[in-house]
Amino acid sequence: MPDSARAGTAWPAVLAATLCGIVVAMNIGKLPIVLPQLRGEFGLSLTAAGWLAAAFSMLAMVCGMPIGILADRIGAQRFCLFGLAASLCGGLLGLAGASANLLLISRLIEGIGFLSVSVSAPALVTAASAPSQRRITLGIWSTYMPAGASLVTLLAPLLIARGGWHSLWWLVLVLLALSICSVALQRRHYSGATARRHAGMADIRGALHQPVPWLLTLAFAAYALQFFAVVIWLPTFLQEQRAFSPAAIAVLSALVIAVNVPGNLVGGALLHRHVNRGRLIAAASLVMGLAGLGIFSDWLPDPLRYVCCLLLTGVGGVIPVAVLSSSVVLAANPQQIGTLQGLYLQGSNLGQFAGIPLIAAIVAATGQWSSALAVTASASVISIVLGLIVARRIK
Repeated sequence: MPDSARAGTAWPAVLAATLCGIVVAMNIGKLPIVLPQLRGEFGLSLTAAGWLAAAFSMLAMVCGMPIGILADRIGAQRFCLFGLAASLCGGLLGLAGASANLLLISRLIEGIGFLSVSVSAPALVTAASAPSQRRITLGIWSTYMPAGASLVTLLAPLLIARGGWHSLWWLVLVLLALSICSVALQRRHYSGATARRHAGMADIRGALHQPVPWLLTLAFAAYALQFFAVVIWLPTFLQEQRAFSPAAIAVLSALVIAVNVPGNLVGGALLHRHVNRGRLIAAASLVMGLAGLGIFSDWLPDPLRYVCCLLLTGVGGVIPVAVLSSSVVLAANPQQIGTLQGLYLQGSNLGQFAGIPLIAAIVAATGQWSSALAVTASASVISIVLGLIVARRIK
């Protein structure tokens, strides 16, 4: 249905597209909670484990924008289905893998699937939404990352007790199959994302010629570095430094990720009320920087440091929706949405790829987790400055 003709939002279609994002995000969340087990099974050092965690985003860092361009040319619905299928193949290879190298390859394939869904599903959400409700529906979509990661983290202790780390892979495979069915059932509501002409070079140049998307991309990279510095390494810290039980680690880790969801929703609501997205990014980045100071301060008691973890990921949740929803504002036509989403996610994965191994190397060299503060604080300052610049250019 053309945008101009859609009188109301097709909520089942919005939720089906969001489900796809949640499920592929589970492929990110399933690794940190089992990383200590994988280190023992495959004999991985802390630095090698950091590269395994970053491998998922390594390909996305390089190919995010090209994949977004490809999604615009092929069509959002078909490309979303391709991403789900790639995630299935990567998961199956991970189950069959008997070595760290095969596991690494499977993570790269899952990374392709994750990125393919992430750049195409927002166009499906947009097509299924009434124009007046797109800030709200895209705010709901932006919860896919923390929702998927926290869900799989929370379920991990029960599943691992029954079938080891392989059980998490099986869970995601089943949900991927259900996601494919849900998109197929709602396909008539996505016609606005598939019926138009394919993107041409003029569309691509028009999307990338603007300075604001590049500023938002860098801000998203700085956010991702801080967010994943906590999310990826918290389970390892709790097990190796504090000797917490697997169940306690799962609950504490899941909660840190889950509080990002309310932040996403609040961000969407604030944008719906026309709060400037650049100012939102700057304010949230300031809070994240201060929270990071508490997290990596050894003199603070552990309960307060954990509260700082919740503050960093919770308040930081307004940043993804501020960045990702801007594609609808900045795109001159729907053929530019995938390109912009790919650019943003390339920035996000750049932050993950650079930050996770860097922090691992610094901690391994110094023996102190507090040494990671220099990295996260620098990212916070950069994001604040970029947010203030964006505030002067768009709403």
